[in-house]
Amino acid sequence: MGRQFPFIPLALLQALIVLTISSCSLNVVEGVIGVNWGRQTSHRLIPSMVVDLLLQNDIRHLKVFSVSDNVLEAFVGGEIAITVTLPNEGLKNINNTATAERWLQHRIRRHQNRNININTVFVGSQPFSTFYRTETYDNAVDTLKIITKALRVNGYENVVATTPHFTDVLMPGIMKPSEADFRPDLKAKMVEFVSVLNSSNAPFVMDIFPIHFVAENKWDIEFSFLDNKSNFSIKDNGHVYTNVFEFVYDSFVTAIAKAGAPNLKVMVGQIGWPTDGYPGANVANAERFFREFIPFVKSTKGTPLRPGISIDAYIHSLVDENLSRISLGAFQRHWGVYTSNGQPKYKIDFSGAHRDIYPTTAKGVVFMPKRWCVFKGDKRNLTVIENQVRRACAEADCTSLLPGGTCSQLTFEQNVSYAFNRYYQMNSQYSKNGSTCSFEDLAMVVTEDPSVGTCKFPVEILAAERAETGGLMKRNRAGERIEGFFGSSILLPLLLIVLLRLI
Repeated sequence: MGRQFPFIPLALLQALIVLTISSCSLNVVEGVIGVNWGRQTSHRLIPSMVVDLLLQNDIRHLKVFSVSDNVLEAFVGGEIAITVTLPNEGLKNINNTATAERWLQHRIRRHQNRNININTVFVGSQPFSTFYRTETYDNAVDTLKIITKALRVNGYENVVATTPHFTDVLMPGIMKPSEADFRPDLKAKMVEFVSVLNSSNAPFVMDIFPIHFVAENKWDIEFSFLDNKSNFSIKDNGHVYTNVFEFVYDSFVTAIAKAGAPNLKVMVGQIGWPTDGYPGANVANAERFFREFIPFVKSTKGTPLRPGISIDAYIHSLVDENLSRISLGAFQRHWGVYTSNGQPKYKIDFSGAHRDIYPTTAKGVVFMPKRWCVFKGDKRNLTVIENQVRRACAEADCTSLLPGGTCSQLTFEQNVSYAFNRYYQMNSQYSKNGSTCSFEDLAMVVTEDPSVGTCKFPVEILAAERAETGGLMKRNRAGERIEGFFGSSILLPLLLIVLLRLI
C-alpha cells in the first residue's frame, strides 16, 4: 500500500495557501519612483540645485538626458542612482566592442571612480518610434548587443543596458491586452531585443503618455486616470481594465511573452501628464493623475496579468523645457512637475503616502528684477506688429497662447504683450545690442505684473547656465546631445491666426 498522507481540512488548506501567498508578498520590494531631467531650457537650474531638489523630495533615481561632465559631477557621493543615455544619433558609432569599451570608459567608469552611481544605460531612445519623427534606427538592437557584451566582459557588474520603446511598437488598434503583439514589421527586431534583455537580466522599458494613448484610441479621458470616475472599462478573459496604464502595461507583457520571455521585468521609462498646450493638459489633471499613480506603484498591487509585482517608473519630467521641439504640439514644453525656475506647479507626493503636499521648491534660485515688457497698444501698423511677434516667438516660448493653452483667452493687446515679455525674459531683460524690449518702439518696460488670471507673465531666473547654441540640436562626435534650441516654425502660423482673429 502506498504512503498515507494526513488529512488536512479544506479550511486549513485554504488558510495555508493564503499565508504562503502573503509571506511571498512581504518579500516584494515596492516600486521605484524616479524622474527624468532634461535641460532644453533657456534659463536652467544648476546641477547642484537639482541634486538638492531631488534629495529634499527623497527622489533617489534619475535619468539624465544631458550627460556632460558638469551635470554628472554634481552627483558625486552616490546618493542618487543615475541612468544615462546613448542617443539614437550615436548608435552608429558603437559598431564593435572596442568602441563600446571606450564609450563606457568615458561615460561610466571614470564617473563611477568618483563615486557617481551610474547603474543603467539606455541604448537609444524609442529607436523604432515614428510618433514625432520619421527617422528610425534599425541598428539599435545590434548596438545593445555590443554594449551588453562590453559591460559583461569589462566588469561592470552593477550596470545594465536596455532600450526604451514607445507604445507605437505595439500593433495599432488593440482592443484587449490579450490581443497585443509587436507590430509585424518590427516583430523580428523586438524578438531580438527581448532575447538580449532576457539573457542579461535587464528590464524591458516602455514609455507611455496616457493623455495621448486615450486620445489616439478615442476613449473616454477618464480611462487615463487610475481613479476612473466613468463606467468605461475593458473586459478581457476575466480581467477588467479600468485605466489605460494597466491596459498598456499588460499589452506589453503579452507582446513580450509572445516574443519568448514571459517573465521579463517591465519598467516604465517615461510617464507624465502635460500641464498646457493640449485638451485636458492642465495642473488639475496632472495632480489627479499622480495622486493615484504613485501610490499604485508603491503598493506593489501589480496589474491583472502580473498581480503582486513591483513596477519601477520614471516621471516625465522634472522641469518644463521651453526649448524642446514642438513637432507634435505645444504640450511638449510643459511636461514638468516644476516650472523651469524650480517652482512646483501642483501637489504631488513622491512617497506615495497620499499626503496633500506640494513638493519642495528649489533652493538658491535668484529671480531677475520684477520687470515686464508689454505692448504699448499702437495698432496702426499691423504688419509691423505681426513681424515683431514672429520675431519674438521664433526664439521665445509662446506655446501657452495657442488654443487650449493657459493664455489662450487673452485679448489682442495681451497676446502681443505676452510674446514680447517672453522674448524679453529669455534674453535676461538685456542684450549687448541694447534693450530687448523695443520691438520697433511698440513695447515698453513696466513694473506692475501684467498677468491675467491663470495666465502668468513670467520673470525669469538669473541664468547661471545658458544654452550654448542658437541652432538645431548640437551633438558631439559620439552623437550625444550637447545643448540646443528648437525653433517654433509650427507654432508661428497658429499664433498669428490667433492674433489676427482678436484684432
